[in-house]
Amino acid sequence: MPPADVVKNAFAMPLTSPSYPKGPYRFVNREFFTVTYRTDIEALRAVVPEPLQVTEPIVKYEFIRMPDSTGFGDYTESGQVIPVEYQGRKGGYVHAMFLNDDSPIAGGREIWGFPKKLGEPRMRVEKDTLVGTLDVGSVQVASATMGYKHRALDLDRVARALAEPSWLLKIIPDVDCCGPRICELVEYYLEDVTVKGAWEGPAGLELHDHALAPLSTLPVREVLSASHILADLTLGLGKVVHDYLEPR
Repeated sequence: MPPADVVKNAFAMPLTSPSYPKGPYRFVNREFFTVTYRTDIEALRAVVPEPLQVTEPIVKYEFIRMPDSTGFGDYTESGQVIPVEYQGRKGGYVHAMFLNDDSPIAGGREIWGFPKKLGEPRMRVEKDTLVGTLDVGSVQVASATMGYKHRALDLDRVARALAEPSWLLKIIPDVDCCGPRICELVEYYLEDVTVKGAWEGPAGLELHDHALAPLSTLPVREVLSASHILADLTLGLGKVVHDYLEPR
């Protein structure tokens, strides 16, 4: 293959059979189960990269069901998002994600820099309770429960919250492993959001120690609230807002 054709066809790896198609990526009936909890402020400051700023000791633990997503298929995700500020704007720093589908693991890491790792999250309704669990191998590292659809939330308010920016730390190592070839702060948005339903209720959350899934390093001190949201949306592509390697 001539070099010009390599460049022309080089969208993602492998060259001749990419792990995922080009976006945009539309999600239908995407279901969020989020437990907001209080943790230790110093633990947050130890993991959130500047120039993002931690303003309060809060973490959002999420389970997300994605039964119909363009190119990525049907999968479930779980992880931690930390409320932060950047240049006076409020949003979320995506700290950890575990999911059970190869395609969005590869696409999420390579395109945006999502911190995705392989796990087995599950989200389901058990009688009157919404249940989320995350297993890494044979070890359960997170479990959450919420009363199912106890109180309706204001849909406009939920839509405004989903429209806030999110940030990621995209890291691509150099080939000699002496450092990063790419180290960037990436900003993205959820777009064309239609909120179909949103509810709140009483909730519980437990995080357990795991050497390679250290979610419990942001310990649960107090559960503050929980929400259950059903929406259609498009995952917007990102833009680089800070390059940690400039000037090189």
